[in-house]
Amino acid sequence: MVSIWSSARRLALLTSMAGLLGLGGMPGHESEAAELAKDLFGAETLPSAVAPQSYGFYSKGCFAGGVGLPLDGPTWQVMRPSRNRNWGHPAMIALLEKLSRDAVQDGWRGLLVGDISQPRGGPMRTGHASHQLGLDADIWFSPMPEQPYSLSGREKIGAVSMLKPNSLVVDDRRWTESRTRLLKRAAGYPQVERIFVHPGIKKKLCDTVTGDRRWLNKIRPFWGHDEHFHVRIGCQPGSPDCKPQHDTGSGDGCGKELAWWFTDEPWRPNKNPDAPKARDVMTMAALPKQCRAVLAEPSPPSFEAALFKGGRVPVAVATAPEPEVVAPASAPVLAGADGLPAASAFAETPQIGVPLPRPRPGP
Repeated sequence: MVSIWSSARRLALLTSMAGLLGLGGMPGHESEAAELAKDLFGAETLPSAVAPQSYGFYSKGCFAGGVGLPLDGPTWQVMRPSRNRNWGHPAMIALLEKLSRDAVQDGWRGLLVGDISQPRGGPMRTGHASHQLGLDADIWFSPMPEQPYSLSGREKIGAVSMLKPNSLVVDDRRWTESRTRLLKRAAGYPQVERIFVHPGIKKKLCDTVTGDRRWLNKIRPFWGHDEHFHVRIGCQPGSPDCKPQHDTGSGDGCGKELAWWFTDEPWRPNKNPDAPKARDVMTMAALPKQCRAVLAEPSPPSFEAALFKGGRVPVAVATAPEPEVVAPASAPVLAGADGLPAASAFAETPQIGVPLPRPRPGP
């Protein structure tokens, strides 16, 4: 049984209570507020068992009431399971499950799902600046193989770039019409507001898509994203403190805004490459005040109890018993004795083609 109250949650709860009582000078309050948020949120192994709600912005926030995408499904596999980033707002997890099923019609055997969010969101110890609200997910451009990857294989298999080496141009030997159909399928869901891809992939779509091109408006160019695409949904009902992004406007995005990516400006070396990343200095004081309460909320009883079960979008409950889930005979063992993944949830992932967003290049 996983302990419901971690030390981090107890500290957060005391801080929250002090704020409510006006005890701003309470011993430990200032030091807790200054503690790095990535360490507190990175230490959480399970989501909070409350109604789902996102707080703050995609790159500065957290979320409550998340559920997990099971590591294996009939039309998906979670990659890099040791990272423990297969969690999200129930609407995000439900959309991924639906996309994986719908994409079969487009000739896509199954999705390889990368990072979604940490169990309670917040800044991560490594990798992304966003993915903090449970409303972002990475999907590899490689399909799920006919023989599914083992758990160990999913830690080692490298993602494949869709570009020619050392260029901004898509490699036509790798890019297929099924990948275009997959992006169009994802962009067609009304919940999806943006899909980030490499500028070279955006240009490939601009040059080849015919007929209705309105869906291209949601395809946004960004550094990296040549091995995977990043799906972002909007703030969900029931999250009044979630801050939305600005509207993407009209048009297909294939004009001047795309041409900029093919100038020297986006690729000039960062003038201050040694400056710390926002996630590495972000304290709890920088996050919405509700995020302290999120850390203090109770957990569901186990890893399996917090997983998405399909059908109606679930909300994990801390005290309700869960029915036993019997895995198929061919499924790998997914959990240790404590109900959590057997692999370390927070081990550094080797540098083997992990599809993380890459910022402006350094010198």
